[in-house]
Amino acid sequence: MNRTKRLRAITRNGVALVVALVTLFPIFWMISTAFKPATEIYSLTPHPLPAHPTWSNFANVINGSVIGMPYWTFLRNSLVVTLSSVVVSSALALLAAIAVARFRFRFRATYLIMLLIVQMLPQQALVIALFLDFRAANLLDSLVGLTLLYIAFSLPVTIWMLRNFVAAVPRELEEAAAIDGAGPFRVFFRVLLPLVAPGLVTTSVFAFIFAWNEFVFALTFLGTDTAKFTLPIYVTYFFSKGSVDWGAIMAASVLFTLPVMIFFLIVQRRLRAGLLAGAVKG
Repeated sequence: MNRTKRLRAITRNGVALVVALVTLFPIFWMISTAFKPATEIYSLTPHPLPAHPTWSNFANVINGSVIGMPYWTFLRNSLVVTLSSVVVSSALALLAAIAVARFRFRFRATYLIMLLIVQMLPQQALVIALFLDFRAANLLDSLVGLTLLYIAFSLPVTIWMLRNFVAAVPRELEEAAAIDGAGPFRVFFRVLLPLVAPGLVTTSVFAFIFAWNEFVFALTFLGTDTAKFTLPIYVTYFFSKGSVDWGAIMAASVLFTLPVMIFFLIVQRRLRAGLLAGAVKG
């Protein structure tokens, strides 16, 4: 019996190891290629590690010589759009989730169903209609317009996710705080918000990844103003006619991935703290 359990454990660990290697290998190859000179990248005998590491690929990306603008301009644009959409969509979604989970009103079920229907529609099918609407509203070539678009796309999912967290908080906690003399705002900030914090962090991760990686709408809505391009558009400029600068592409991809990893590490600690706080307060 012990031998069978040990065999199953070894099998599970082996499968997990294989899955981890398959998943992490593209990331490893991306980082390795980013430090390789062109002679090693296009060599017929590829090596997993660079024999002569170089920073030239990162220098080409940061200098922005391919487009005439430095990397920091596009990083700033991406951070402004992404963080703004995360903050606004999380705040609006939390208020909407409280309304849906705590109150009974007319067309409440219809509203929830409409949120699901909106998510079923492919986003690319809305490009032309939204382009015409944003052009009429004079929101093309604008980071504000792109931020509003990302907020609109993030809200349906974030509202659904936060609704479950709000519904899981017992009403008795809010009623007890109200009996003790706490007003609506104090109940919200002292009772409800700490318990819903894990869900708020989860939705912020979703909104961040969506806004940070989105390419089609950014290219369509910022197509004529190079100074307002985001990082996903900047990476494509290393694909030139007849040739591809793989070293610069991999270096740009590494720089593009770092903010997401940093954000996730920060959020992960906040998520753990929020779960512990919610457990103690509950």
